[in-house]
Amino acid sequence: MGTAEQTMECCLLGGKLMLRYGAETYRVEDTMTRMAQSAGMHNVSSFVTTTGIFLAFRTKNGQDLMQMIRVRERYQDLSKVTSVNQVSREFTHGKLTIEETIKELIDIEKAPMNYPLWLIYLASGIGGAAFSYLIGGSLFDVFPAFIGGLITTVSLVLYQKYLKVKFFSEFLAALSGGIVAILIVQSGFGMNIDQIIIGTLIPLVPGVPLTNSVRDLMSGDLVAGVARGAEAGVTSLSIAAGVAVSLSILYI
Repeated sequence: MGTAEQTMECCLLGGKLMLRYGAETYRVEDTMTRMAQSAGMHNVSSFVTTTGIFLAFRTKNGQDLMQMIRVRERYQDLSKVTSVNQVSREFTHGKLTIEETIKELIDIEKAPMNYPLWLIYLASGIGGAAFSYLIGGSLFDVFPAFIGGLITTVSLVLYQKYLKVKFFSEFLAALSGGIVAILIVQSGFGMNIDQIIIGTLIPLVPGVPLTNSVRDLMSGDLVAGVARGAEAGVTSLSIAAGVAVSLSILYI
């Protein structure tokens, strides 16, 4: 099945990709443990936080190995999580060698996002418009909310590209979206400012981190659950602060 070093590389690479692209920590731990055991390792122990992965096991020769890696960048691409899961299942069932598994994981890492940016922008606008209608029930404000959600997502992508600071980028995106929503209402193309702002900010809501936080807490991973909850909380504060600043600029 490969050397112990190859097993360590394979398991850590799979865990890193799953954690980077939005998987729960307990799922990452379970996947790495199953892969290491399938490779013939014993006493496998894995510990995952939101920013780091620890893996230790004992080889057939009685040698103990342990390694830790940092995960500094995190995105939301559940299609890649699904791909890594599928590769890990094929490895544990003996359909792939460890060399083939590493190659498959590297290909997943290098592969582009599953959806093009224009489709993400369009979906953000549609999502903002839909939530705006659900909250307020006014068809007149649906199109302004679509424009606001679209501009907010475009702003977030651009800010993250140049600033490299997640929470500040979210603050600026919320600020930009709030200003756009207010200007739309003041120009007469919208009626309900609350409804339009809600639709504008929906693409920024940290739904996946919040869901993963609850699932980690329910599975007993208290450190990761609290950390993900704190991340979702800071994101929410950044969004709220951005809207508050936009309101204070244009209404005071």
